[in-house]
Formats: sequence, structure tokens, C-alpha cells
Amino acid sequence: MPHDQLGPSTRAASLDTLDAGDVDVLVIGGGVTGAGCALDAATRGLRVALLEQRDLASGTSSRSSKLIHGGLRYLEQLDFRLVFEALQERSLLSTTLAPHLVRPVSFLYPLTRPLWERFYVGAGVGLYDLLAARGDNPLPRHRHLSRRTVARMAPGLDPASHRGAVQYSDAQVDDARHTLAVARTAARHGAHILTSTRVVDLERTGNRVTGVRAVCLETGRHLAIGSRCVINATGVWSDDIRDLLGTGTLRVRASKGIHLVVPRDRIASGSGIILRTPTSVLFVIPWNSHWIIGTTDTDWDLDRAHPAASKADIDYLLGQVNGVLTRPLGHDDIQGVYAGLRPLLAGESDDTSKLSREHAVARPAPGIVSVAGGKYTTYRVMAADAIDAAMVDVGKAATSVTERIPLIGAADWHAILGRRSALVSETGLDPAVIDHLAGRHGDRVSDVVDLIADDTTLAEPLAAGHPYLRAEVVHGVRAEGALHLDDVLTRRTRLSIESWDRAADSVGTTAQLMAQELGWTDDRIADEIWHYRARVDAERDSQSEADDATADAARLGAPDVRRGAG
Repeated sequence: MPHDQLGPSTRAASLDTLDAGDVDVLVIGGGVTGAGCALDAATRGLRVALLEQRDLASGTSSRSSKLIHGGLRYLEQLDFRLVFEALQERSLLSTTLAPHLVRPVSFLYPLTRPLWERFYVGAGVGLYDLLAARGDNPLPRHRHLSRRTVARMAPGLDPASHRGAVQYSDAQVDDARHTLAVARTAARHGAHILTSTRVVDLERTGNRVTGVRAVCLETGRHLAIGSRCVINATGVWSDDIRDLLGTGTLRVRASKGIHLVVPRDRIASGSGIILRTPTSVLFVIPWNSHWIIGTTDTDWDLDRAHPAASKADIDYLLGQVNGVLTRPLGHDDIQGVYAGLRPLLAGESDDTSKLSREHAVARPAPGIVSVAGGKYTTYRVMAADAIDAAMVDVGKAATSVTERIPLIGAADWHAILGRRSALVSETGLDPAVIDHLAGRHGDRVSDVVDLIADDTTLAEPLAAGHPYLRAEVVHGVRAEGALHLDDVLTRRTRLSIESWDRAADSVGTTAQLMAQELGWTDDRIADEIWHYRARVDAERDSQSEADDATADAARLGAPDVRRGAG
């Protein structure tokens, strides 16, 4: 079995290997930063383990705006270093690391003021292009558009809302699949990846951290794992690990951002749209057959595992976007809603929109390194900095090489594109299905196609009107570490936000397919289905509540399916 397969047998073997064992680097947190740390350490030749209390990317890293970008608005804050760094990472991801997952996306910046705004915005976007050009920039440069051109390109924009626009390019990604690819690539280089495993304490000798104590939330098994260095990459949970340690300088604040998902036909536009709001910016992002509209930026101090979107959040986004649309959106147009928490470095300001998006690395005690803050786009830089700091404790000399390590699915991506017609002929699958699979699995598309060759029923759609195949459920369990219905319907696929019923009608089929792989009993199947539907109901309830407190209480009406998970 390939080392990058995160299936049940691999998980069991890792539990046995790590229990009472030791590694060079133990990473806590399975978001993109933690996965990036595991990959960076493993490709330096270190022995590595990653522990995640839920699923890979189950927190912030599956609930972003799904953009790989430099952060155009940070130019206005004169944060040139952050923008340049992020644009270099955008280029690397688009061309080398994950070209199968990272794709160009264009945006219109509508102009609303007299001539001076066109010069001001044009200069800013021109600088954005100039900074990007210092690397290998595969994206088109910006261009100025007249009001008439905008009307042809985006008839859904109210002509009275703009005086033309500037169009520029960035990139987008399925964040959950990208994080999964980073983790699987780490596994290919020898890292142990354990989800549903919660760290409950730090082991110490004197003032030095020497490992962790953890519990498997699937079996209740307790583990003691030694480590030369522990990496705290837990995002909005960073202060929890800090509390276990009893010291530390980095403090993280959570900022809630919510997004709406609406069908593509609700907004007539051939380009994404970016709007300035009173406090930040608003994106209208093309996402396959949908639009993603977001985001908000508000302080959050309630439940971190399941942040809730309130009616006030939803109404705010609708109000902002409807101000420029010819056909206003209503609540009935919304197919999905998701909320995530940004881990921001805490500062003096109470306004989370002004807190730093840059990252920081600290070594609060011998044997432990904390990394916090940052942007999704710069995860690789964050990881490299964290492992550089960890090398003091590891006691070895090795530098980061991840800028030259293509992720799972990327190495022969262009060859897969060239073989598109041959794959259609060999498999008998519709060309659109091949494109769907290739865009999610890259050069590993044959892993899914081979499942269909063995069982043709797996070529059937998982949900009517959606491109996901039953084979992707089986693959999600065997190769991608899925353990629960929510893992498949929310992160291995996006049915939970892309379907009107939020995948409620797909749970039975999905559960049966997973049961065959994981050995679920009828009672376990019923329990998984109940938990998933309860989660959907609780989310819908929370989205009708007026404020954060009542929305949070409604969302917490559904218990977590993982044993002991909060």
C-alpha cells in the first residue's frame, strides 16, 4: 500500500507505532499550517507525527474564502512584505506545488467615484501585478474596463452602482482538498498522520517539553508519545496548548467570517466581484456552479469548534451585495452557509479587522514551538519558519525544501490533461466527469477510476445533479482518512454547502458505502446518520437566530460525532 494512503489500516499501524514511541517532531493541529509543518519536517528527513482532534482541515482550513492571493487590501495598509510573500507563494502553488488544485480567478473592482478613483485603484493593482512579476507569475495583468464593457461582462451588476471597473487576477483553491494533499504528501515522506486524536497534556522533564499524552477519540485508547520538539499549530486553539504549558507570549484572537453559497445563475457575471465595505472588503467568488459571497470579520469568543452564522451575519452580507445587483438576492437563494474562525495575533485594538494577518513563531520553553497568525496562502512559509525554530531542539541541521516538493496529484498533472480524451475512451465516463475527477485528484485520478473498474456501481453520482461519484466516498475512506459522514459530505466533497438539502438525502448512500469500508454495524450507521442530520438541523436553526449568543446556543444543540470532542 502506498505510504500516502491514510486508510484505516494505516491509522491503526500509526497508533501502534507511536504509542510509547518517540519522534523528532510532533505537530499538534491538522489544519493547513500543521500539515505544512509535518511536510516540511518530514522532507528534512525527520521522524514526524501529526495529531488532529477532529478531521484534517475541519476548522479554519476548510472554511476560508478559498482564495490563494496576495491580499490586495494589505497594499492600502502599506504591508508590502506580506503582499510580496503571499504573491510568491501564489505563483509557487499555481505552477509547481498544486497546479491541479489552484486555478486562476478574475475579479472586477467596480469604480464608484470620479476619475481619481480609477487612477488610485489602477496604481494599486498595477503595484500588485509588479510585485507578482518579480516571481513566475502565470496570471494575466490587470486591465481597465469602461461602464459599457462591464455591462456586457457582468449584466447582473446594477449600471447605476459603478462607473466602470478594474479587472485583476488572483487564484482560488478547494482549501480542504489542498490541506488533505499537504497531509498526504507528508505521509508519503514518512509522517504519521492521526486524526480523531486529542492531545490532553504535555510531558515534561524539568522545564523541557518531551512529548504529549493523547487519546484516540474513536477507540478511547490513551497514548504517550515522546518528541524532541512539539509544534503548536492549533490556530484558534493555540491558547489551550499555551495553558497546558503554563507560559508563552503568543496570544491568538478568533475572528468569525461567514460565507454564503448561492447558485451561479443567481448573479449574471462572467467574473468575480470585489466590493469595498465600511469595515473591509466583500468578495463574490465563482465556485464551480455556485458563487461564494463573503466575508464578515467580527470578534468571536464562543464555541470554537462549531462557530455559528447568525441571521444578522447573513443579512449583513445580503445587504452589502444587494447594493450593487440588478436582481437582489434573498434568503431563498442561499444554498449553503459556512462559518470559520481566523486565528489572529492579538493586539491592542479591539477591531479584529485591524489585527495582524502576519504570522509569528515563538519558542516559549525548550522542546516546544508555537506558530500562529498568518494567511492560508502563506502556510508553507509559516511551516518552514516553525521547523527552523524546532531544529534547535531536534539537534540536526537541515533546511526547508518544500518549495520544490509537488503535492500529491501535481507531478504529472499536465500529462493527465493531455490524456483527457484517452481517459474518456478507456473509462466510458463522461468528459465532464473526467474533468471533475482530474480537478480534484490530479495525476492520481486513476486511483478513483480503478475503483470504478472493479465495481461499476461506483460510477453513479452520490447526489442527483452533482458531480461527486460514489467511488469518491470509497476513496475518501481508503486513501484520505475519512472516518465519519461529516468528513465526506463536508470536506472530501462539498455537498453540505452545495446542495439545497445540505446533503441530507445523500447520507444513507454515503453511510452504506463507508460502512463497507469501516465495518460499521446497523446501529453505527443509524448513529452516523442521526449525528449528521442533527448537525444540519442545528446549523439551520442557528442561521435563523438574531445574534451570536443565540446562534451559538442553537448550533450546540447537535453533539459532536467524535467521542469526547467538544
